[in-house]
Amino acid sequence: MSVTSPDRRNNDEWDGDKNGPSIDEQQTFDRGPLGMDPDGIIESNWDEVVDNFDDMNLKEELLRGIYAYGFEKPSAIQQRAIMPCVKRHDVIAQAQSGTGKTATFSISILQQIDTSIRECQALILAPTRELAQQIQKVVIALGDFMNAMCHACIGGTNVREDMRKLEMGVHVVVGTPGRVNDMINRRALKTNSIKIFVLDEADEMLSRGFKEQIHDVFKTLTTDVQIILLSATMPSDVLDVSKCFMRSPIRILVKKEELTLEGIKQFFVNVEKEEWKLETLCDLYDTLSITQAVIFCNTRRKVDILTDEMHKRDFTVSAMHGDMEQRERDIIMRQFRTGSSRVLITTDLLARGIDVQQVSLVINYDLPSNRENYIHRIGRGGRFGRKGVAINFVTEEDRRTLHDIEQFYNTHIDEMPMNVADLI
Repeated sequence: MSVTSPDRRNNDEWDGDKNGPSIDEQQTFDRGPLGMDPDGIIESNWDEVVDNFDDMNLKEELLRGIYAYGFEKPSAIQQRAIMPCVKRHDVIAQAQSGTGKTATFSISILQQIDTSIRECQALILAPTRELAQQIQKVVIALGDFMNAMCHACIGGTNVREDMRKLEMGVHVVVGTPGRVNDMINRRALKTNSIKIFVLDEADEMLSRGFKEQIHDVFKTLTTDVQIILLSATMPSDVLDVSKCFMRSPIRILVKKEELTLEGIKQFFVNVEKEEWKLETLCDLYDTLSITQAVIFCNTRRKVDILTDEMHKRDFTVSAMHGDMEQRERDIIMRQFRTGSSRVLITTDLLARGIDVQQVSLVINYDLPSNRENYIHRIGRGGRFGRKGVAINFVTEEDRRTLHDIEQFYNTHIDEMPMNVADLI
């Protein structure tokens, strides 16, 4: 690291005023080295943009993992933030979920760790169990060809099992501050080999009151640990963390991608009950097979069940999800790309890997559990300037979610008309 700095672990400023700096301090800080504008927006100070994974000098096995996961081209944050992270700078990035931030720090970690050493070399803190588990899945998937081992330390799971996993040795630990702290205190998680410390959704973590636990974790790390901090907003306590712990951080601002729903007609079908979805889909099948359609379910199990039910009724469909071998997934994708298979049932994990020009119909058999995924699913239909149709199956319980999606994207979703086949 080019910048030398005092020992950051014993920084007492952190333990002072719980509410962050005073107004006067904050104002000088806004003009200070971190480069904030008065609204708490970061000004980027890193100009290098690498718009191709092949040009990032990544390990061969990592590249294979990136492409197998379905990534084709780096997102805006990946183009800007992977390189400074890999070059071991401290990095502070302002980015919303849905921008590709998880893969940004996962790729950076996987590039830097040595998988021949069975010790924890990277620690990621996240505000919720669900996010921690999601990050774990991404690290494992991207590190598949490197045999990277990643363990999630989260509350609500067996403490003994956690300790056993950690004592066997893993390369990356992702967890919530409480459980990670507990594992460090029990000496099950050894921190002397950790060289990368990631704080994901820092604003969310601090608003949940994890400030002291984060500090306790930090105090156990080596003085030259690299810190990567990601936050959607930059309130004073996040700036406070960066000021106390980070050394001349590289700053990166990623505006939410200007994704648009233009050209995509969106409808909903009121199916009332979950068990009525299947019959509704069968009624629509003739409409599906005149084009190419992707049907999204929220779980791998649901993909398998739906595929079996459709096959029992002699409908031709293919299915793809993350539990399948890569070879099998490649074959299914090739058949779909060439048009020999016309209806594909899949999960969100692979939503971004499906770049097929002919897809003009997307069916959300389940509404996405994460509203950001809505646009990644149906955005496929309107790709390449072509028109598309999206049909959402909505049960009584889903009405609220559908309303949330409409508000989030500032859009209106109509009930499906009888002549939907004419629109495709």
